[in-house]
Amino acid sequence: MERLRKLLRFFGCYSCCCCQRYEPVLTANFNDDVLPVKVHSKCRGAYPLNDQLKRFSVSDDLVDWNKKFDSYAPVCYTAESVKKMPVWADPDLDDPAFKEIKFNELDGKVNRISHMGKYEIMSNGAPRNPMGRTGISGRGLLGRWGPNHAADPIVTRWKRDSNGKIELHKDNNKPILEFVSIQRTDTHEWAIPGGMVDAGENISLTLKREFGEEALNSIELDQKEAVKKLIDDLFHHGENIYNGYVDDPRNTDNAWMETVAVNFHDEKGTCVGKIPLTAGDDAKAVKWLAIDRKLDLYASHIDFIRKTCEKRGAYFQ
Repeated sequence: MERLRKLLRFFGCYSCCCCQRYEPVLTANFNDDVLPVKVHSKCRGAYPLNDQLKRFSVSDDLVDWNKKFDSYAPVCYTAESVKKMPVWADPDLDDPAFKEIKFNELDGKVNRISHMGKYEIMSNGAPRNPMGRTGISGRGLLGRWGPNHAADPIVTRWKRDSNGKIELHKDNNKPILEFVSIQRTDTHEWAIPGGMVDAGENISLTLKREFGEEALNSIELDQKEAVKKLIDDLFHHGENIYNGYVDDPRNTDNAWMETVAVNFHDEKGTCVGKIPLTAGDDAKAVKWLAIDRKLDLYASHIDFIRKTCEKRGAYFQ
């Protein structure tokens, strides 16, 4: 991992002076024309890495906080790893430092602004999930109260046959896209290789860093010049796919995931396609995955993939 971090520093992923032409902007508004708001479901199911934890049951019609639900008694859960207060975690409710948190604004280097707009603060001082009930209170596995910001780089290329010709789907004659996908170690689902935005970190740097850490773990330092050029070419321009709430299984009533998803497309397949993909420490496996609507992906990732296909005119049926 240290070798990889040195390589990523060479890319500029740990330097604020790195020049980036693409810079997605965090906003406090949900972009309705990107993806429709829908009732969250994965964050009302099984909780990752804790088979014993059972959420309080919440039916679709009672997710909305405005719906009366007198018997609602969410299970309170914050993982021990979070309670130990690593650098990426907030203090707990009973810690005097909790009262110093400034919600709905930039709190020092920590961005506590939601893409969904201003979120409510409950009587105990904890923020309330803007998308509704989840059956669990506390923070679960998430470090921050309120929005936990992530970045998801959707790296794509056209699927090609042995002669290098773009493959068209037999049903509608549309070209087939492939994307770099990692298999998560917690849920074992395939996912976009994204990750958390570090406090004070530029979003464009997060996108590049996470792709490198999760999908390019095998690169030797003696290859760094060639790889740097390929990565810079790929991440030179990106197309914003989504800014907003993520239906993540780690979400709770008081802590939830939000992301910026950006598509970086290798049109000719000569850029990232030349780089060997090897899973990093946070991934079980990595591969190019042909896109199909039947894919069972982590959290809301299938929605991001669908939107990417729409923008590229690719197959998604």
